[in-house]
Amino acid sequence: MHEKAKRIKEIRLLEKFFTKTISLLKMAEFDELKFKEKTIKNFENLKKNQSEINIELNSNYLKALKIFIELTYQKVHSSDLQINTKEILLKEANSLQKEKNKKAYKKHKHKHKSFEDGN
Repeated sequence: MHEKAKRIKEIRLLEKFFTKTISLLKMAEFDELKFKEKTIKNFENLKKNQSEINIELNSNYLKALKIFIELTYQKVHSSDLQINTKEILLKEANSLQKEKNKKAYKKHKHKHKSFEDGN
């Protein structure tokens, strides 16, 4: 497998875990035990698939994504989920999404004023 394909696969695995975790956190009927159980299962799937791939990811977003996954792992594997675990993880997820969208967002401040050269 080419390095580029491995890199894409790694990124998709990380983002899939992130998406699943966020959807569990945003559920209307948030259940700590269900969250813990499904997150552990998702983490095991991530590690199983990730063990085949060993690629260094350098972007700030991907580094932050790995940190979020480690934070989630620590929170889930602590002896008990803290009362504010959900809020902490949602806050981190929100900042991570902002980091991802930062490079895609471009403000068109003077979009209505287009340049015309007279032709």
